[in-house]
Amino acid sequence: MKTNIIKTLLLCGLAVSATSCNDFLDQSSDSEHTPSNVWNSPYYSSLVLNKAYGALTEDGTYAQVMAFTTSLNTDIELVDAGDAASYTAQGSERSYMNYNAVAGGWNKAQTAWDNLYTAIEYCNNVIDGLNGSSLIEGTSAESRQVQRYKGEALTLRAMLYFDLIRNYGDVPLKLAETKTDLSNVYLEKTDRDEIMDALIGTLEEAVELLPWAGENSYTTEHVTKGYAHALLAHMALQRAGWAIREHAKDGYETAAENSDPTYPTQRPGAAERQKYYQLALSHLNAVISSGVHQLNPSIADQWYLVNQRELDSKYNENIFEVPMGLNKSGEFGYTVGVRISGASSKYGPKGNSSGKVKLTAPFFWSFDRKDLRRDLTCATYELKEENGVLKENMQKNVPFGIYVAKWDIRKMNEEWRQAALGSTEKVPTGINTIKMRYPQVLLMYAEVLNELNGNPDDATGGAGLTARQALEMVHTRAFAEADKADAKAYVDALPADKNAFFEAVVQENAWEFAGEGVRKFELERWNLLSKKIDEFKETFRYQMENVYPKELYYKVIKEGNEEKIDMSSVCWYEEPDEDIKANYQKNGYSKVAWWGTPSTDTNPGKNPIVALDYISAGLNSTVKNRYLMPISTSTIADAQGKIANSYGY
Repeated sequence: MKTNIIKTLLLCGLAVSATSCNDFLDQSSDSEHTPSNVWNSPYYSSLVLNKAYGALTEDGTYAQVMAFTTSLNTDIELVDAGDAASYTAQGSERSYMNYNAVAGGWNKAQTAWDNLYTAIEYCNNVIDGLNGSSLIEGTSAESRQVQRYKGEALTLRAMLYFDLIRNYGDVPLKLAETKTDLSNVYLEKTDRDEIMDALIGTLEEAVELLPWAGENSYTTEHVTKGYAHALLAHMALQRAGWAIREHAKDGYETAAENSDPTYPTQRPGAAERQKYYQLALSHLNAVISSGVHQLNPSIADQWYLVNQRELDSKYNENIFEVPMGLNKSGEFGYTVGVRISGASSKYGPKGNSSGKVKLTAPFFWSFDRKDLRRDLTCATYELKEENGVLKENMQKNVPFGIYVAKWDIRKMNEEWRQAALGSTEKVPTGINTIKMRYPQVLLMYAEVLNELNGNPDDATGGAGLTARQALEMVHTRAFAEADKADAKAYVDALPADKNAFFEAVVQENAWEFAGEGVRKFELERWNLLSKKIDEFKETFRYQMENVYPKELYYKVIKEGNEEKIDMSSVCWYEEPDEDIKANYQKNGYSKVAWWGTPSTDTNPGKNPIVALDYISAGLNSTVKNRYLMPISTSTIADAQGKIANSYGY
């Protein structure tokens, strides 16, 4: 850990600050307090805890880098890139997300490391401080209050370390606040399995201390019992899963495919995996049986509420949302979302949202035609105001340039719109970063119950649902009422074979979580990241030649000062009749050159076939399955020889 970060924490660790009760972002301090004053006061203890929450809203943590950047690339999600240099430039996030990282490269990788450890230090302050408090063992209302604060700090710390190890591998583990003599600052790496085992233990304590969402005025902008259970289950599955290792571990299985001889991809043996599957299931059962968290019956309403920055206290589908603040933090709706190109009289003079996270053509094509998630997830157009009219302009031949439609400025509330109208600069949207949704609990449950029982139709050990029924809940929710029977028929027809059903879970994960920072890490623990990326490329080559139309025909609907694409008219899957094509404008159609249009350009930014050679090209180029980021050279230099890079960095 960096010396200057630790010194800063020593200076400010006990300085408490007045914070907003809504977003934890108004962090100002006018006095310092002694430890006994702080930790024997629920009020002052809460203010220090709020500093931990506030640290989650930095760009280097969950406003940007850990929210979506480091979750790229996968088989369905790509960082946008243009010419060859943008794929490989050493100081670029585009090169990192295409797995071409170098230790002295992208500076936000170091910022993320520093910010995560800063947030961990705040959590350690709260945990150690409250452990020494006279209130912590009591039964009074004040005691219960600080016990909840401890549970929150334990859970946040586990979440932070979980993201550290999923992005960097083995890292220093520090579970105590910094000593004034810095004797516990310069630490060596701890094996990630040991870290997860330690954190699982602390999460088991946390679930006993925390309330459910809706109790004690706790909203899903706080970590609650449901999130602690779900995070523990997720960590247990990660613990049982595959990971690239700094060295081979005795008693572990080495992957038959895609494993490096020096840095092998391994997982624990069968007996140990069984133990972690059982642990995960017990905590998933707790979430499901509680009834506190449910699916919003409307997938469209789920994402409308997210864009509105409105917490759903009826269904609590979003189990934990990192609380952002309008005009203070939050990149969803700008860096991720439907792109608006240029200024708009309705949405502000800045415009030019970057839409940096892109989805792929084979992913779009994978959806059932009636699946509402297709158009709620994939935006094949961008917005642009022309002559006072806000238009949806269908994109042309950019099969790796589909925007993530879950976040859309047209769904955002009036408070954001007025802020955007009043500024020539980017206005952070304040949209929360979702760390866990209930569909993820259901799909983890389906995965682990299928694994333990050897098939998807045995509910033994579960929460009253079979694995098939859990998957069905997620899948059928995404269809209109008139189409739910067809959706259920798809689930019913899935094979009863364990491995075949697991593949269905993997596919459902793609349809449900695209753009949300979930899939990459799941593919890693399944050891499917490289395989699925290869499949995406093979599928694209085939579909480019045999499936995609070369010209896309569609109609536009004019509504006042807006023009929208009539999605029901788009000829995605078949071309219109020849007589309509011959006089398409007369028949009310527009057309663009689309994904099937061949190109002879050698620039990957202009020729998608050429781009395939650059997309995610570094994953297996030097070390097989090297999806982890390097620790920055300056962090290593400050570590007094205690840590070094691995994996060929």
